[in-house]
Amino acid sequence: MIIPKEPKLTNEQYEEIVSIVEEYGCRIQPIEGHHRTIYAVLGEERETIMVNRILGFDYVDRFDAVDSPFKLMDAQSELAHHKIKIGDHIVGESPFIIAGHCTIDPKNPNMFLESAHAVKEAGAKAIRGGVWKPRTMPYSFQGDDSSIQILMDAKAQTGLPVDTEVMDEHQLKLAVEAGVDILQIGARNALNYSLLKQVGQQTADKQIAVLLKRSMGMGPINEFIAASEYIAAGGNPDIMLCPRGTSPTMDGYRNYPDECITPLLKEKTWAPVIVDPSHSVGRAKYVPSAAMAAMAYGADGVIVESHCDPKKGIGDDPKQSITPDVLKKLIDDINQIWEIRKHYRKEMLFCTEMLFVLMNIDTKFLNKILAKIVNKDSGQAQWLRPVIPVLWEAQAGESLEARSSRPA
Repeated sequence: MIIPKEPKLTNEQYEEIVSIVEEYGCRIQPIEGHHRTIYAVLGEERETIMVNRILGFDYVDRFDAVDSPFKLMDAQSELAHHKIKIGDHIVGESPFIIAGHCTIDPKNPNMFLESAHAVKEAGAKAIRGGVWKPRTMPYSFQGDDSSIQILMDAKAQTGLPVDTEVMDEHQLKLAVEAGVDILQIGARNALNYSLLKQVGQQTADKQIAVLLKRSMGMGPINEFIAASEYIAAGGNPDIMLCPRGTSPTMDGYRNYPDECITPLLKEKTWAPVIVDPSHSVGRAKYVPSAAMAAMAYGADGVIVESHCDPKKGIGDDPKQSITPDVLKKLIDDINQIWEIRKHYRKEMLFCTEMLFVLMNIDTKFLNKILAKIVNKDSGQAQWLRPVIPVLWEAQAGESLEARSSRPA
């Protein structure tokens, strides 16, 4: 939608814009109001070059796109009902908990294997283990290629899927060839579009999920979703979004906790949200509270650092890893929060049904709408959102037939 600065474009300005949009297979439809005229772009309005050329005219105030910029990750895209299966678990059907060491110590593989068994016993659905680690200083331990075998030994012994971070094409190749189930893109690489493209291409049709963390410097929610679009466009739609705290930091925490963006993400995209409270707050004593807050906000799960003996860990484990005993209690609490969320969802469905009964809406449309809500929601924090689009669909297809003319 083109909004001019003046109430109406001149004939010369109108012809100038028409000539541009026609180059991209679009056309202009003026919409005349009482005081001003705006101009709808009919066709693929997301052509970036076309939009930029139009915005380059000093007589254009703004260009408001009606279509979402996200062709694959938008909540209403063709992937809206896409399910991500990791091991035996479908993300979104129950809490998906990933737990394990921040960093695998190649000199002490048994410690990682011990923790892997312990987090499985605590109820984790997948094991995290840092084979490679990005560090602020070049002198810090940054992982070792040999640790990939330790990670895969944990997978073989426990039967759980495994997660590790990759930072370049070499690490990506090794992880894919080894059989890693979840590739983690860390905050420092969340805007590395070349890597994101490669991840999408190298994991396409390989049953490998991608956990994309939010960059510390990311501002708008759309920037986060746009990064995931690179992976999906590369060929792999199995993407989970991971808020993990941003900058500037909050006193007492490692980063600024951002689990509160979960409902905003779920309004815009179908992708599951897995929150990282360990890096968000940066202290083991705060992790359980942050994890439960994330679940209350509607997250599909959390990824937490857990270690049998944190003080003997390397990397961030000594300060922000919780023990498997604490993890077990946390998972029990998370399951309770999940059940509470299901209760509220059932209440919403009941209220929706009563609303349509009061409005005397035809039963077949009511069933269609409730089915849409159930299929789309999966217990997530977007309970009311599907109602309006479903009504639009019903209006576009069949009329909502009232059983009587009596006003609701």
